[in-house]
Amino acid sequence: MTQSASSAQTEAEIKDSADPLSPPPSNKNVSSFLAALWPYLSRYKKVMLGAATALVITAMVSLLLGQGVRLVIDEGIGAESMSSLNAMLGVVMIMVIVMAVGTFIRFYLVTWLGERISADIRNDVFKHLVRLHPSYFEENQSGEIMSRLTTDTTLLQSIIGSSLSFALRNALTVSGGLIMLFVTNLKLTSVVLLGVPAVIVPALWMGKRVRNLSRESQDTVADVGSYAGEIIRQVKTVQSYSRERFEIDAFGQEVDKAFNVAKKRILTRSTLLAIVIFLSFTAIASMVWVGGYDVMNGNMTAGELAAFVFYALMVAFGVAGVSEVYGEIQRAAGATERLMELLGEQTLITDPEQPESLQKEVNPHLALSGVTFAYPSRLDKPSLNNVSLDIARGETIALVGPSGAGKSTLFELLLRFYDPQQGQINLFGSNIKDIRLEDLRTNMALVPQQPVLFSKDVWYNIRYGKPDATDEEVIKAAKAAFAYDFIMELPNGFSSHLGENGVRLSGGQKQRIVIARAILNDPEILLLDEATSALDAQSEYEVQKALDSLMENRTTLIIAHRLATVLGADRTVVLDKGTVVAQGTHESLIETSTLYKRLADLQFGES
Repeated sequence: MTQSASSAQTEAEIKDSADPLSPPPSNKNVSSFLAALWPYLSRYKKVMLGAATALVITAMVSLLLGQGVRLVIDEGIGAESMSSLNAMLGVVMIMVIVMAVGTFIRFYLVTWLGERISADIRNDVFKHLVRLHPSYFEENQSGEIMSRLTTDTTLLQSIIGSSLSFALRNALTVSGGLIMLFVTNLKLTSVVLLGVPAVIVPALWMGKRVRNLSRESQDTVADVGSYAGEIIRQVKTVQSYSRERFEIDAFGQEVDKAFNVAKKRILTRSTLLAIVIFLSFTAIASMVWVGGYDVMNGNMTAGELAAFVFYALMVAFGVAGVSEVYGEIQRAAGATERLMELLGEQTLITDPEQPESLQKEVNPHLALSGVTFAYPSRLDKPSLNNVSLDIARGETIALVGPSGAGKSTLFELLLRFYDPQQGQINLFGSNIKDIRLEDLRTNMALVPQQPVLFSKDVWYNIRYGKPDATDEEVIKAAKAAFAYDFIMELPNGFSSHLGENGVRLSGGQKQRIVIARAILNDPEILLLDEATSALDAQSEYEVQKALDSLMENRTTLIIAHRLATVLGADRTVVLDKGTVVAQGTHESLIETSTLYKRLADLQFGES
């Protein structure tokens, strides 16, 4: 959520606003949640079998404990025989040991399964995200996406590794407990069963509401993360305009909104749990009264009543546990929906089914034929309109024109971040749609106006385009980019960590690291997006030397906002409103292009 949105939208508008990542919650049931996870669960059938076996054994032993209690009371205490009491207690202790071992095995295997599946889903989501078309990330908030990748997968780990196992165990003990109740005393069982529908019906009804509120709660938490992330990234701007108090208040409103949704969810779950406990123990109290009356009248033994109370409590606690966990599983179902939505997103840019092999000796090196392109958000306003351009091997082309002329869009099409609606782009004579994306992009290197660095060391950042490069190759690239000297002055040389986006380096140093990365990648085609425009004179001089080294014997396209950088170009292409309006050398364009002459007059002061 942007700053303007957070300060202007009312709560009602926020609820009604459309978010492509947050469709209305659906009412799918728990079976759909398990069905969505089955492809991951099925990878570990042996682990599931081991956990299920331990679960069944511990459930059966816990049911037998009721009979153990009956025998201890009737055959031991009631018979006033110490030998019988010791024997019965020995049997009970064996059952307890079996239960302890089985619980250990079940807990370990199920927790392992939860961690493993959470890791698998997280990996699959990230693997899918990094292959999605870039426009997806322009249309959706990064904080929302990160919330799904981290918070939702963590929630799934908790559910699978704990709550789901707990629910299955309780379901088994409830089922087995009901059977044992019938076996022990039919009359008392009928009293208990009267309370079952009263417990199950509200649990099912309120479970759906918990699920919907959980989905809403997860979305609001994602909004909080998005807002905080944006402000932290722009903290210098916030402080320079003294907007700290405003942002603190606005963030507080986001947190309160998430808290209010969470309160509704907690209230619903608490109400559900209270209703289940009240109804369950009301049924037990009624059963104890009837059973106590029968014991007094000699219709049943004290041991039978104790066993029956044991099973009734087991059923009551089991039903209460299932009801509580049902709400947790509803939360997990909401998280699973959000993750499956991400995995279901289809990338608009894909590899061809039968990619063509590259014929690098073909000329022209790069060719655009009738290329027309409009961004999806503004299809009625083409950013490029019928652009045709042939670029020979080794030629340096400068792209100039006013802001919005289509220069950066041209680079995005060359790298196939988007596909044109009309026309085609050829590399080595092949349509780039028929070339594997990896083959296409490894033949190009982009040096952007704002350098992009990772928070790892210098080795990692220079090697990023060629991970298998040797140390000697990295050092050679750093020297060619005139970056070696300042790198060696860093605290740990090439092993120095650079901080988030290279925060520990100056602008010129960052740019030379990026240029070293491009040199190491050894691309056929170089794309320079005015790589020196944001630098001071000294840094610009040093970066320009690095660029001159990088451009040797390469086909180069330069987006030039300052015309001083195009004077050495073989050809300058003038763009205006997405159309090529002129091309030639600096001298010829001064004579033939009104637009170029006006730009030159503004920058050089020529008359």
